[in-house]
Amino acid sequence: MAKPTVAIIGRPNVGKSTFFNYVVGKRISIVEDTPGVTRDRVYAEANWRGREFTLIDTGGIEPESDDIIISQMRAQADIAIELADVILFLTDIKQGVTAADKEISLMLKKSKKPIILVCNKSDKFGKTPDELYEFYNLGIGEPYAVSSVNAKGIGDVLDAIYDKLPQQDEDEIDDDVIKVAIIGKPNVGKSSLINKILGENRVIVSDIAGTTRDAIDSEFENEFGKYVFIDTAGIRRKSKVNDNLEKYSVMRSLLAIERADVCILMLDANEEVSAQDTKIAGEAHEAGKGVIIVVNKWDEVEKDNSTMENYKKDVYNKLSYLSYAPILFISAKTGQRVNKLYEMINMVASQNALRVSTSVLNDVLNEAVTIVQPPTDKGRRLKIFYMTQASTKPPTFVVFVNDKQLFHFSYERYLVNQIRKEFGLTGTPIRIMVREKKEKGE
Repeated sequence: MAKPTVAIIGRPNVGKSTFFNYVVGKRISIVEDTPGVTRDRVYAEANWRGREFTLIDTGGIEPESDDIIISQMRAQADIAIELADVILFLTDIKQGVTAADKEISLMLKKSKKPIILVCNKSDKFGKTPDELYEFYNLGIGEPYAVSSVNAKGIGDVLDAIYDKLPQQDEDEIDDDVIKVAIIGKPNVGKSSLINKILGENRVIVSDIAGTTRDAIDSEFENEFGKYVFIDTAGIRRKSKVNDNLEKYSVMRSLLAIERADVCILMLDANEEVSAQDTKIAGEAHEAGKGVIIVVNKWDEVEKDNSTMENYKKDVYNKLSYLSYAPILFISAKTGQRVNKLYEMINMVASQNALRVSTSVLNDVLNEAVTIVQPPTDKGRRLKIFYMTQASTKPPTFVVFVNDKQLFHFSYERYLVNQIRKEFGLTGTPIRIMVREKKEKGE
């Protein structure tokens, strides 16, 4: 069973993201003094008095707006309300009760969910501000005066959340999930893939590049296993990142890569692999994550018998350091081959976490050294004493040698290839660490 969910709802720019970030203890939601910054629902885990719950930050609701993005933000807030066990209705005490606040309060009351009215930006300490009493007119109950910036009154709100959460279930917490980050340039279909997987409009999809700004977690379970899919903002070239919001989005995408077990690098079948694709792929590779290359929009490509193989060759040629990553050709729009993703994710996640015993590993090492002798330099030969595995995620091996300077990159690559030949390790990078060990008698 999933943790209980608390959704933060309110007009744009009332401080929802600042409140969200304070409660979860991290800067997850983008905070910027611009209305409409948070567009999608952003999820994070929170804990109060030993009770865990999922907090959702939503885009601000503007009931009268006809703007495409604003209307989709409103639809996302509607979904958050539907999913929530408790609703936090955040308002701005400095602006007082607005017409939009009244409309939102009517919408929330129709949901029949427990509602906690929070009046943010009450920055002065001392007696209850007189402006607070106006909010009783919304008919939601007692308003809480808080300051998200100064952390004033937030403990009282969290106590109110605790009291309204549904009764705790013993099997509420479940850590047996694979975290999958969907990464790639803007507008390659990342959000469309998430929506196809989930079977609902969980994240905003539009043809406007850069629509997704935050990294959004979506829990999903099927017959193949349990997953958390992380949809990320498209990563642009640094030269095109010219405002603070874009910088935050890139940072959020990189953080999503860091906390993922597997990264799905999405490419657009209508475009060649670009320098920016290689940069994004490099981030996942350097982070040591399992990687699957997914070529989207394959239904839009005119094909013959060699089209797929030629595209694969081009991808591996331009992303040569990802030669270990499997490639899957899909259409997020039609669902073509999307179901093949789950087994591939499971396989790559298990390979990324694979551990090999030292005895078996050294059998492979001894055979490799017999087939290809270690290199020499100025009459001195490299001696490899033994190898052991230091860690997983990614599989990291320590090689003990007589002289690190003799361990050339070409021989390291040869050993990596021999390890792959024996153990597979599909979809995961392999790291080799070299340590010097004195020979007997030295």
